[in-house]
Amino acid sequence: MTGPTRRTLVTNLLCLGALGWLYGGDLANALRIRAAEVSSFASPPSAPRAGVVLGLTVVALVVFAMGLLRKQPEGFKGYRLLPILLVGALFVDLVVAEGTAPLDAPERATVALQHFQEGAQRLATLEAVPSEARVLQPLVDTLGPAPYQVHGVPVGGYALQVRTGCEGPLRETSGARPGTLLYCVSRDSRQAWVTLVGLPAEVRLGAPALFSLRGEPRIAVIRPRVPEEEGVAPDGEATSIPP
Repeated sequence: MTGPTRRTLVTNLLCLGALGWLYGGDLANALRIRAAEVSSFASPPSAPRAGVVLGLTVVALVVFAMGLLRKQPEGFKGYRLLPILLVGALFVDLVVAEGTAPLDAPERATVALQHFQEGAQRLATLEAVPSEARVLQPLVDTLGPAPYQVHGVPVGGYALQVRTGCEGPLRETSGARPGTLLYCVSRDSRQAWVTLVGLPAEVRLGAPALFSLRGEPRIAVIRPRVPEEEGVAPDGEATSIPP
């Protein structure tokens, strides 16, 4: 009995390190997400799946160590468990990833804010921007789930708060839950500002704050339509809009 070759030893050590790094990290992140007031993950890691993989890793390591101590020959099947486990776990992750969002959390928040802005802009008239929650809520319902979790529990869909008589965008979260769009309309109803409660793009765990990028809050602005959008030229003459 000569034991495994150096190549087999190195392969098993590399697989052990990869399993510990990948799934130990996933388990640590999952526990941190549960403890955090707010977290920002498009697809939070699964603590049960990471725990199962780590448990199987321990079993495979014990079998490998027993074979090594007993100087089992190169053909010992216990020397293959760690590589097989790594390949199998990565395959499961690949299958699970096919059903998850391709964008990360800040990108999803940016897209949601842009879609809401575009929808609200279409609702604006020549004189004013929309200012009623019942008019804006259908836009919110189309945005899908927000990429935020509170103590590990997804917040679900986006929410909406409408305020009037504003002089600028709201920069305070005001106790709103993550995923809330703060829609603030000016006194003359000629402008509205939209901010999002969540986390800064550079932060994954923390307290609720405005969604921002490099320290600057992301603000969407809604204004009345210009005359061309209504099919009327600036001088009052009708214009034709191609079909």
